[in-house]
Amino acid sequence: MFNLALVFIPAIPVLIILYRWQLGIKKSIYALLRMLLQLLAIGYVLAYLFESQRLALVLSALLIMLLAATWISLNPLQQRSWPLYRSALIAIAAGGVITLITVTQAVLAIEPWYSPRQLIPLAGMIFANAMTAISLSAERLVAELKQGADYSAARATAFNASLIPTLNSLFAVGLVSLPGMMTGQILSGVTPLIAVKYQIVVMVMIFSSAGLSTAAFLQLSKHQLGATGAKT
Repeated sequence: MFNLALVFIPAIPVLIILYRWQLGIKKSIYALLRMLLQLLAIGYVLAYLFESQRLALVLSALLIMLLAATWISLNPLQQRSWPLYRSALIAIAAGGVITLITVTQAVLAIEPWYSPRQLIPLAGMIFANAMTAISLSAERLVAELKQGADYSAARATAFNASLIPTLNSLFAVGLVSLPGMMTGQILSGVTPLIAVKYQIVVMVMIFSSAGLSTAAFLQLSKHQLGATGAKT
């Protein structure tokens, strides 16, 4: 545990800079503490889920993750409504679940099919990337509509913007960065070639879930977001 605490040493100069430049050190400290508590808590929860192997608990965990991802995805918008939340929920569920089923049941063929050790981490990556993509698309769509663009052009721009982080990661992987999953496997002793195969699955999975969920969201939320842009 002491070694783990040492990782916070490089964060101290950043906090000092935030304080000296009057940029809001409290928010950063809160974020670090919240991250620490959340990860420690989820560590215990996952350990319990992995040992229990109970279908009801696994599905409940996936549902909570899905609902949280949907709520967070709408953070860039000033106004939230039930129809808009429903659109985001359906979009993330559709794009995310399709991708999750394909990866876990067809590609990896996990046994049992609801094995939490594989299902929950992969679902987390899928839902998180779909969430981020929808956030980017929603923010960009509203901005384009406020500037007077018609909905079709605004939608295309928003969809393209939502995929920029994913496309950048596809270009950079192996050249600029070794993603977290691949790095973790290599550090745990897995051969690089096996780690690469899993990382390929993850990268395609992320691209697919982000694209499918964003396209569904932009289509389903046309009336809500179109009206939002028209008000300004």
